[in-house]
Amino acid sequence: MTRLLLIRHGQTDWNREGRFQGQTDVPLNAVGREQARAMAEQFRSEPPEAIYSSDLLRARQTAESLALVTGAPLHLDPRLREIDLGEWEGMVFADIEKNQGALLARRRRDPMDTYPPGGEGIRSLVARVVPFLQEVLRRHPEALVALVSHGATLAAIKMYLLHLPVESVWDLEPENAAFEEIVVEAP
Repeated sequence: MTRLLLIRHGQTDWNREGRFQGQTDVPLNAVGREQARAMAEQFRSEPPEAIYSSDLLRARQTAESLALVTGAPLHLDPRLREIDLGEWEGMVFADIEKNQGALLARRRRDPMDTYPPGGEGIRSLVARVVPFLQEVLRRHPEALVALVSHGATLAAIKMYLLHLPVESVWDLEPENAAFEEIVVEAP
């Protein structure tokens, strides 16, 4: 059994402002850096065998805090990046709702195949994350492994591992610097 520790990156200024980040490379703010340090301290006495992180700065900074405290090796992987939000990146929710409300509502109802202009849907996110996840489970069949990533990416992982309906994906997004452990049988 692999124990997967799903960790969302700490807060950024865009999180605080309610901006959609997607794959825009936004750093942690002061609150996010402190959240990352506090989260990492919780694993000092039981470090993960390995840490896998999105290569986007906010996730990488969070993962680096965990690696510094625990001594676990850190591996960056672009497959753990956030969902690509295309033209919505940098926009606040109210502006998207005002200008593209119908598309936003359709995306909530059909997250698998509805996506922002120039972005991706949950189907393509799952297609890149699941093979990565299977590799990690094969590599670490009996270990605690940390995955540091983003809200929608972690929600898609939880949806897949727990066999939850795709419509629940938006309700599964964790808060900044939140973590959750899921025990998984190796493939």
